[in-house]
Amino acid sequence: MFSNKYDIPEGMEERVPPGQYITQKFPVLHYGETPVYKELEQSWDLRVFGELEAPKTFSYSEFRALPTVTIENIDIHCVTRWSKLATTWTGVRFRDFIQHIPALKPSAKYVLAHSEGGYTANMPLEIMYDDDVLLAYLYEGEELAPDHGFPLRLFVPKKYFWKSAKWLRGIEFMSADRLGFWERYGYHNNADPWQEERHAD
Repeated sequence: MFSNKYDIPEGMEERVPPGQYITQKFPVLHYGETPVYKELEQSWDLRVFGELEAPKTFSYSEFRALPTVTIENIDIHCVTRWSKLATTWTGVRFRDFIQHIPALKPSAKYVLAHSEGGYTANMPLEIMYDDDVLLAYLYEGEELAPDHGFPLRLFVPKKYFWKSAKWLRGIEFMSADRLGFWERYGYHNNADPWQEERHAD
């Protein structure tokens, strides 16, 4: 029996960053209202723009036709201190997605994810090429729940979970970094859970 929620079970210590506790739940935290889509083919698309040879827009069916991967046993960590271990996600691996859009310009060094309601999350492009970075639409084999980002979210598990932007609608490639929504409100730009990079200095 553990005395408090921050007691980590034996054998799990290496999977839980400092200051985190393990939850079996999947807490819901986000900015703004949860969007509702009735006809995805008419009401949703994904726009790709910025530092690439030409912009491109995917309809819902075009995006869902792209090759997918499933990654298992992936831990996720929220800045509010919960960690959920051994999760399973399915979607389009970001580095594979790049093969289906016009060529990036050499100046492309950063990515800004654009979501419904004006939410944004920024990331160095090199991070986006990691094996476990997805444009995700299934969680544990089921479509994402609306509160968890249906129909598409960015998934960057090595960062605090605010970087895994829900309700993704656009991907902007940039030559210089630009702070995302929470970064503008004082969250740490790098967001490494293992370094407890919660807030900017």
